[in-house]
Amino acid sequence: MSTEPRINDRIRVPEVRLVGPSGEQVGIVPLAKALELAQEYDLDLVEVAATARPPVCKLMDYGKFKYESAMKAREARKNQAHTVIKEMKLRPKIDPHDYDTKKGHVVRFLKQGDKVKITIMFRGREQSRPELGFRLLQRLAEDVQELGFVESAAKQDGRNMIMVLGPHKKKTEAMAEARAAADARKAERQGRGPVAEQADEEAEAVEQTETAEQAAETAEVEQPAETAQDA
Repeated sequence: MSTEPRINDRIRVPEVRLVGPSGEQVGIVPLAKALELAQEYDLDLVEVAATARPPVCKLMDYGKFKYESAMKAREARKNQAHTVIKEMKLRPKIDPHDYDTKKGHVVRFLKQGDKVKITIMFRGREQSRPELGFRLLQRLAEDVQELGFVESAAKQDGRNMIMVLGPHKKKTEAMAEARAAADARKAERQGRGPVAEQADEEAEAVEQTETAEQAAETAEVEQPAETAQDA
């Protein structure tokens, strides 16, 4: 069934309660009179409350109304925040450099407003030392406590130990801050002139390349939690 309202000649009632183009109440008028007024204003007669008795109709530019409604819906979808759970895998005897790298990814995820599932993978004799994984998870939680909190405490799951960190910042807030920062950088570049703007764009391109390379290096340990399963 179509959800489009009836307009103009598709309206099949003897009389309507008419609302003018500026929202003013015209009152109950015959349908023929309402259609005549629509032609005089070069507008459409749109049925906005079909179940009322008599139905309520409004004079409007229906094409413009549909366009504006579509733009509002598109903007709402653009600003909609989707909860994402990232995953970071660590070994209980991880070296300091790798730890700092993976902690950096966790920090980035939390700043973006995403949850992070931390998985400690035990192999061989490591399975007899679960306290190593527990201490590592505690350390990580303490290192990022300004950005996130322990949403699900560490627990053993087969050969793995799992903890979930939740962000202090909501996803919508993180998105808004990211957009504001991007707008600020753009405004700053424009104010400094075309040469400086080009230099900033080149630096940003280099940064994006380095970020992509880092992401590729850690691809095997950074996946959506719902799809990552460790054998």
